[in-house]
Amino acid sequence: MTDSDMDLTAPELSPDDFLRIDDPHFEAGNVAIVTGAASGIGRATATALASNGLTVVGADIDADGLDETGALVDEFDAPGTYHGVETDLTSDADVEAVVDAAAEEGELRYVANIAGMQHIASIPGFPMEKYDLLLDIMLRSPFKMAQAAIPHIEATDDGVGAIANMSSVHGHYATKDKPAYITAKHGLDGLTRAVAAEGGGTLRGFSVSVGYVLTPLMVDQIADTADERDISKQEVIEDVMLGQARTKEMMSPAEVANLFTFGFSGHAKHLNGGDLLFDGGYVHTYE
Repeated sequence: MTDSDMDLTAPELSPDDFLRIDDPHFEAGNVAIVTGAASGIGRATATALASNGLTVVGADIDADGLDETGALVDEFDAPGTYHGVETDLTSDADVEAVVDAAAEEGELRYVANIAGMQHIASIPGFPMEKYDLLLDIMLRSPFKMAQAAIPHIEATDDGVGAIANMSSVHGHYATKDKPAYITAKHGLDGLTRAVAAEGGGTLRGFSVSVGYVLTPLMVDQIADTADERDISKQEVIEDVMLGQARTKEMMSPAEVANLFTFGFSGHAKHLNGGDLLFDGGYVHTYE
């Protein structure tokens, strides 16, 4: 297969992709915030949670993408509802505003911090403005989101809820040319544990770690990595991305979204401070 005939398009979502769980808290009176909801894993997670009956508030700087997610929820005739709120996650005021907007829709119980970005460069050549932006979006914003959301979750009648963070295999180990991303993901693991330590047992913190997921962000990253290493995109996929894995395919955004759905459910009440590692064998196996 050549680069020209490779399919590097993120898969289309369908209603059959999503795990559905019978949970007493999964109903329209309860609200979940999903950041990065305009595309990729965030869009899939917003759709998955609405498909489970929750009211979902999607936060993203991409207003058009948020509308497209809403259209998808409507197309799937999801039992829950969806509201997109244009949000600059680097702004504390915007984060506080989207949390307040979510609380007005019902009982805020769940937050999925998914928004992310990537920049491929070595440490000596890494532009600090990209480092600051990446850390603002992927680490500072989740902290601020938790800070703003936790009082609302604690104010519910039973205090049940969860703050979930999108981590990665790069929260478990490091590879070259992703220093800011790796720093952010390791930091998110610490934030997850801090939320669990303060949550009193009913308010949980957990993270989700996966390998490579075929999202629009990943499509761009494949091209960037190919340029950085002077190899083909096919070599990036087979040798760099899936070379260490035992499961030789990328995950889909819906598969990741289902992990958030499970983690928020009562079936995961003992998942507190821990990480859902669905990595295809990246972390604990090697050749």
